[in-house]
Amino acid sequence: MGTFNRLHLIRQVDLFTLRLFLSAIEEQQIGRAAIRENIAASTATKRIQVLEDIAGIQLLERGPRGVVPTPAGAVLARCAREIFDSLEDMRSEISSFTDGVRGDLTIASARTIFVPFLARELGDFSREYPLVDLAVHDIENADIPQHVAHGEADIGVFAVTRELDLNGIDVMPYREDRLVALVPRQHWLSEQSTVTFQELLPENVIAVASLLPDFHAAARRVGQEFQPGFTVRSAGVAMSLVRAGLGVSVQPECLVTREVLASATPVELVEPWAVRKIHVATAQGRTLSPTAREFLRQLLDRPREDHEPMSYF
Repeated sequence: MGTFNRLHLIRQVDLFTLRLFLSAIEEQQIGRAAIRENIAASTATKRIQVLEDIAGIQLLERGPRGVVPTPAGAVLARCAREIFDSLEDMRSEISSFTDGVRGDLTIASARTIFVPFLARELGDFSREYPLVDLAVHDIENADIPQHVAHGEADIGVFAVTRELDLNGIDVMPYREDRLVALVPRQHWLSEQSTVTFQELLPENVIAVASLLPDFHAAARRVGQEFQPGFTVRSAGVAMSLVRAGLGVSVQPECLVTREVLASATPVELVEPWAVRKIHVATAQGRTLSPTAREFLRQLLDRPREDHEPMSYF
């Protein structure tokens, strides 16, 4: 065989031959690769021999049990797969100009983020790109980063807390909101302009499970133990119990609607952890699909004023 010539390789090798070469590696037999690519076995053998002549090096080890790539063949196979991945990305992006963005998009987030923020984002995106199939995973905040890292969602949106494992993801700031104390209208705390978590501890606190780690840590910092009156999974359930006069709660300000205000009062919670920083997560080292890239652009480009919660203070 001759020496390797990069320009010669670029000019002479066609995509079908590269696909045939990958099929031979995957099938471990040139004959089976020929059947898979719908050509004669003799033609397949000749194409791969020509590919080796062009590369100037042996690419496949032939044996009685079939073929396996040589070290050089493994390099070519890796590069060929990257070429076909890039071609698929190119096809998807070009199709967005010809027949609209299409594909699948999976979003993972917690309900306390979906309701005030993402529901509107997803609605706008769906109307603009009706050919995209959206899947929404409503899961616990603590599970979102690893949900994305393991490929179970394209994009995750979560509130940053100290105990979260952020390995395997890239994160970008998205929004901020704050936690407030929510108390019944006739509760003595409703007359105060601010409250600390320590002042809430003696009360019957209705806690949403996702916030329990923050509550336990805040109690430990003042030398006390946090014992909730009720623990629920839903912010809506917690606020309903507050409105019924069964206790107080801590909730994202953006969830406190005018309906809630008819029978409950938000009080500013004076704690460093009461400012909730919301981030967007994507899988580290994984190329986003054109659909996911477009939704991510929408999330990060929209003016923050579109999402400012109501302020009562």
